[in-house]
Amino acid sequence: MSLEQRYIGEILVRRGALEPEKLEVALETAANRAIDLRDFLVATHTVEDDKVVRALADEVGMEFIEKIATELIPEGLIDAVPINFARQHHVLPLTQTDDSVRVAIANPLDPFPIDDLRILLGKMIVPVAASEETIDDAINRVYERKDETALAEAKEGEEVEELRDLIDMTDEAPVIRWVNNLFYTAVKERASDIHIEPTDEKVIVRYRIDGRLIPRKEANRGFLASIVSRVKIEAGLNIAEKRLPQDGRITKKIAGKVVDVRVSTIPTAKGERVVMRLLDKETVLLNLIDLGFARRELDQLEHLITRPNGIILVTGPTGSGKTTTLYGCLNKINTPEKNILTAEDPVEYELRGIGQMQVQPKIGLSFASGLRSFLRQDPDVIMVGEIRDHETAEIAIHASLTGHLVLSTLHTNDAPSAITRLVDMDVQAYQISSSVLAVLAQRLVRRLCEHCRTPYTPNAQDLRELGIDAASAQEKLAELKRVAATTVLGDRNSGIPALPGPAGSSPSDLIFYHPDGCDECSNTGYRGRIGIFELMIIDEPVRREILNNSDAKTIQRVAQHQGMRLLREDGARQVVAGVTSVEEVLAATQAAEV
Repeated sequence: MSLEQRYIGEILVRRGALEPEKLEVALETAANRAIDLRDFLVATHTVEDDKVVRALADEVGMEFIEKIATELIPEGLIDAVPINFARQHHVLPLTQTDDSVRVAIANPLDPFPIDDLRILLGKMIVPVAASEETIDDAINRVYERKDETALAEAKEGEEVEELRDLIDMTDEAPVIRWVNNLFYTAVKERASDIHIEPTDEKVIVRYRIDGRLIPRKEANRGFLASIVSRVKIEAGLNIAEKRLPQDGRITKKIAGKVVDVRVSTIPTAKGERVVMRLLDKETVLLNLIDLGFARRELDQLEHLITRPNGIILVTGPTGSGKTTTLYGCLNKINTPEKNILTAEDPVEYELRGIGQMQVQPKIGLSFASGLRSFLRQDPDVIMVGEIRDHETAEIAIHASLTGHLVLSTLHTNDAPSAITRLVDMDVQAYQISSSVLAVLAQRLVRRLCEHCRTPYTPNAQDLRELGIDAASAQEKLAELKRVAATTVLGDRNSGIPALPGPAGSSPSDLIFYHPDGCDECSNTGYRGRIGIFELMIIDEPVRREILNNSDAKTIQRVAQHQGMRLLREDGARQVVAGVTSVEEVLAATQAAEV
């Protein structure tokens, strides 16, 4: 390890950013891996990057800033500094006077970028320190502003022309940077999808964040062809084909994260429409404790997935987190002693030690044919992406009865409806009762931002909407508080505060929360999502109703008598726990109530 790296380590220790006993280990490990000490400390979360920069700035007597007001940076100052230079050295000019320029830098000990900027700008440089994340985010925002101005404004009197050479158009730097910034902003704001939609006058970009589509960017209609073609080139699609839908894939490294992007284009009356789904392989939830279960349901599910045979079904509409729950189950039971196979459409995340197969109906590889082949692969556990037809259901039941644990999904509104859905597929009642272990219905609700949520005392209307009537209010509130106190929140959810209110039994004892909005949550009042669940165990009373061909409502009443909580009741648990709002629970459970 060089003397420079040791000097940096000693500064961090002297300034209280790093514990002395960790320095030698960090120096040795960084040297063995041939990486910079600072990069190693930040990557391993030993020290936060802003603490490193602050310590180095204090050492040399340099000012440290936490935020950069990008709207105050003059555009002429940005034009003078190439974006590649700014990104490579993590520097950004902020303000200027007649003889000096104030510049944010991420490494107070590196004089070379400052010397280069002095020559480039022809003025004295006044450096201030900021973290790499702060500077990189500001770089993207200020250069994005410049590119959006270029893409949003057409020259006065100039007609929009879409028949220009596409290759020439996509080589324009503003378009390339604008498209790249779509991905950067999407990852920064935790978006799951990017929608590029043409209208008569403009191109609108919307991000799906926490399940909601939010407009974020616009460009002039004349740039539609160049934007779409740039995306197609990255996805390996045919830029000349505009009449047919196309599907492709992009793998990008964005802000240190490897993101898999699924690209879909379709022709519309206004032009080609592009939707890109972002799959961040590093942030997928793979632990059941991260999903928001109450302790009883979590214990029951963890017990069920250790059974040697049977079927466990997860139900809910598209986008309700069914696949994430199944991945969490597989991750829990994934050991070298088990042979686990999955048939998915598509394979969203690769799980180490598990055989994953993507179905391809065009060549005859359906869920049914894949499942049939799995039985010859000596599996212990099988996951089928979805039971869609009688054939798939029959094979799944056969697999469960011959000693395999089968996990799959169905599209139904609640847990009891899964039974009638199987009956509609011509599955016999005795087959269902003898093979299905449990049905888990679920929805996703947005989590309140812990930085800005606003407390209030609920009124009778709030309680009625959650299914708590005046006659049974005391009993139900006491039960809700008891269950809310058992909510399991994993390490990823450690930001959620402790449960509000004392363990009383009247509305005045309760504290609910409204969304407000702040910079942390992009002024939405919510940040992230969490599940609400309805777990129906197929025990003897429920099994009798299945054999009697009872309807879903009858099965639901029996399951409730056995202790099953409905989706809205479990949503009330999350409201009482201070995790989400009444409005979110009502929006998520209306379909189930209907």
